Amino acid sequence: MTDATLSAAASYEERYPQVFRQPFWQRFGPAITVIGLALYLVYAFVFFDVGTVIRSGHWERAGLFLSDWISWNATVEFRTAGGTVTPRYPKFSPLGDDPHPDWVTANADGTTTIEMVGKDNSVTMSATDAYVTKAGETGHVKLGGDTPVIVGNAPAWLAPNDDGDLVADFGFTGQILVENDRVKINKRFLGWPNFFFDTDSPFFGKSAGEDISLIAAGPDLVAGEPNWRLAFDNFWNNAEWQHGDIIVKLLQTLVMAFLGTLLGALVAFPLGFLAARNITRNSALNWTLKRLFDFLRSVDMLIWALFFTRAFGPGPLAGSAAVFLTEAGTLGKIYSEGLENIDDKPREGIASTGAGEVLVQRYGVIPQVLPIMLSQTLYQWESNTRGATIIGAVGAGGIGLKLWEAMRTNDNWANVFYMVLLVLAVVFIFDSISNALRSRLIGRQN
Repeated sequence: MTDATLSAAASYEERYPQVFRQPFWQRFGPAITVIGLALYLVYAFVFFDVGTVIRSGHWERAGLFLSDWISWNATVEFRTAGGTVTPRYPKFSPLGDDPHPDWVTANADGTTTIEMVGKDNSVTMSATDAYVTKAGETGHVKLGGDTPVIVGNAPAWLAPNDDGDLVADFGFTGQILVENDRVKINKRFLGWPNFFFDTDSPFFGKSAGEDISLIAAGPDLVAGEPNWRLAFDNFWNNAEWQHGDIIVKLLQTLVMAFLGTLLGALVAFPLGFLAARNITRNSALNWTLKRLFDFLRSVDMLIWALFFTRAFGPGPLAGSAAVFLTEAGTLGKIYSEGLENIDDKPREGIASTGAGEVLVQRYGVIPQVLPIMLSQTLYQWESNTRGATIIGAVGAGGIGLKLWEAMRTNDNWANVFYMVLLVLAVVFIFDSISNALRSRLIGRQN
């Protein structure tokens, strides 16, 4: 390297020291941050024993839950007592009190055929024998002894369980259980059963076309009551899906979110002015109010809901109070910080005209912060629509309580999915409304 090159390099280093003589943290800070983050993730992986959780997790249950969300089961037993095949349906079967499903056929020879997926996946049984067919292959089972006995070669898919009974698994379609004196069929269907009309409704069991015809122009099913009103009443009071109760609880959730947010904003607005140091020149009052905001925010909405549920009893009043206190703290902090970051020149200009303090705040401060305040309040309202669903699960009313009740039974996941879809739809609608209002309030940049 020549002297001229060295001289030029020294000249550049002297002219641009920030490039050639960077501090240690500026040079190595990004690399140290990445390495530290990687080490922390490794620590968290070990600390929470993530590997064991992954290995021991019941991942197959995800498929079962998904199946229960979008499908339903019909269960029926065929008993062989007395030398005849007698069907027996559960007391509250989705098929109704007197079911005659088209997948169960009484044959002329006295046998009964139950189709899983057509004739190639079915079981035909008499009082002494059951012929289970899967994908065209048939297994013959002798009934009536201490345990069912396979005659001839046993198909690989017809295997005994721990109780000695025989099980034929048809995957998503369902399962056939063969015991010594009965055959139990568990058959799965896509969709939600009796969603519009339950088994007690006169519209139950009819096709969609028949129901529409009855509602539009059919003879009155109940004297003195139009069919359209009867159909709405049956839908609203559906005993299985409880549409009316769920919709009322959903409206309770929306009212909780709106009322709590509105009251919180009304309380936070004046307190925000008192907490802002540049508006209220009182350090003790500023500090006290800001610590109050911190306290109200630090206690989670769920904890407030538990507290008010014990105080007022279960119901939407407890939920509204929980949202109110949380929002009073959150919005109070947002409002006060927004006020502390305003431009003082408009306020000073209005004060120089001799205007009173109220007019100074009205025309010099509020126009600067009002769009941001309204925008943040709308965002909190949208967020509380979701939060009110969660606090409902602890007794604060609303659809959250219905959701928790359905989940506790562990056998009503289609209803859970129905309510989840309703909540998602409401959140989507309110998110769209909130975004539209915010864009009008604070403008939209192109």
